Amino acid sequence: MWLLIAFIAVPLIEISLFIQIGGTIGLGWTLAIVLITAFLGTWLVRNQGMMALGQLRSSFSELRDPTEPLVHGAMILFAGALLLTPGFFTDAVGFALLVPQFRQAAFHAIRARINVQGFAQRSGPPRSDPHQDDIIDGDYHEISEPADTDRGPSGWTKH
Repeated sequence: MWLLIAFIAVPLIEISLFIQIGGTIGLGWTLAIVLITAFLGTWLVRNQGMMALGQLRSSFSELRDPTEPLVHGAMILFAGALLLTPGFFTDAVGFALLVPQFRQAAFHAIRARINVQGFAQRSGPPRSDPHQDDIIDGDYHEISEPADTDRGPSGWTKH
């Protein structure tokens, strides 16, 4: 239901803002602002995304919980999609998601609503249980086919 409301409300908000702002500053300036925010947003998303990727790599190399850098990266990706969408409301939300303090507050709000049962990282190969009943030991030997050089057609072709 929330998704339906968003798909109806966001275009209505954008249309009303385009009418209000376009009536105040004119069509040319309105279109210029939309294009400038798209280019500025793309540049900011690229820079913020590279920083988030660096934080994710460091969390993997230090064997820390990668949840926070992953969520920040997802928020930055979502901000990029919002900034490329023409509109003032989506640009405002997109730019807000590019502010690290806003992302941090959003992360804590999301984390408070989600219950994580556990998180563990293990290095090295997975350990096997020596008491598993599905392991079958066996021996084998290879049987090589005789080297027959003139076999003729395979039967799959007609020549």
